[in-house]
Amino acid sequence: MAEVLVYVDHVDGAVRKPTLELLTLARRIGEPVAVALGTGAEATAPALAEHGAVKVLTADAAEFADYLVVPKVDALQAAYDAVAPAAVLFPSSAEAKEIAARLAVRIGSGLITDAVDLAADDQGPVATQSVFAAAYSTRSRVSKGTPVITVKPNSAAVEPAPAAGAVEPLAVNFGATATGTKIVSRTPRESTGRPELTEAAIVVSGGRGVNGAENFAVIEALADSLGAAVGASRAAVDAGWYPHSNQVGQTGKSVSPQLYIASGISGAIQHRAGMQTSKTIVAVNKDAEAPIFDLVDYGVVGDLFEVVPQLTEEVKARKG
Repeated sequence: MAEVLVYVDHVDGAVRKPTLELLTLARRIGEPVAVALGTGAEATAPALAEHGAVKVLTADAAEFADYLVVPKVDALQAAYDAVAPAAVLFPSSAEAKEIAARLAVRIGSGLITDAVDLAADDQGPVATQSVFAAAYSTRSRVSKGTPVITVKPNSAAVEPAPAAGAVEPLAVNFGATATGTKIVSRTPRESTGRPELTEAAIVVSGGRGVNGAENFAVIEALADSLGAAVGASRAAVDAGWYPHSNQVGQTGKSVSPQLYIASGISGAIQHRAGMQTSKTIVAVNKDAEAPIFDLVDYGVVGDLFEVVPQLTEEVKARKG
């Protein structure tokens, strides 16, 4: 069976969930070979092996931490040359998509971004994408070269499948442009204790109906009871009620959680484009004619300030 390269997104050896999802998808089209770079790369091997990686190619060098994405592109190209894979898979993060695009240019291959499913036929990998504000699904294949594909988080359930996970060092020769852009400082993002919005399995979002920054505490309380991330509509963000980094929509972040709860959100196309691929959608809105109800699996017509606190208490009661 052909091998499939999987780029590992990790923090000091702790593998992030989208990578484990990629390994699940990679097994549909070949044998996963993981590529882990930077500090803690070798420490990723047990988790990667548990989820199907037959090999783990590792490399660590100061260039990966001190400079922008080009050193990682050099490493992925080295892995590509060593393995000759049937496809190269990346999570759809901002950095990973840039690495994927640069790699595709280097190896003369086509690129598919933000896939939500992968399969294979006798002609090779086929990617499913949600397009045109999630109004259509398309199935695409790369017509030239080795497919380079980025996959949206939460597109597949993580499925353990123990494999050898043999660790092999990856020799990387950095090109002249690898040190062209140096990172001069880093500022840690303040942690809320909640999951990353684009990776969360559950997202609770508030919109214009929340009617004020102080009222987002109602949304946050429900999110915390569910272990969810907090999102916001463009209207809420533009009003200054919640940070732009939490905006869900066409001009914000795209999410695809297992459960999406929209409270006080009308369901304009701008918002729908960022969450329409969610597996189960629940809406709370006092306007029975709100467009969001055309999209949902479950809808509650009511005042969010009455419904959401009751839902929060019910979740807490069932947990407790």
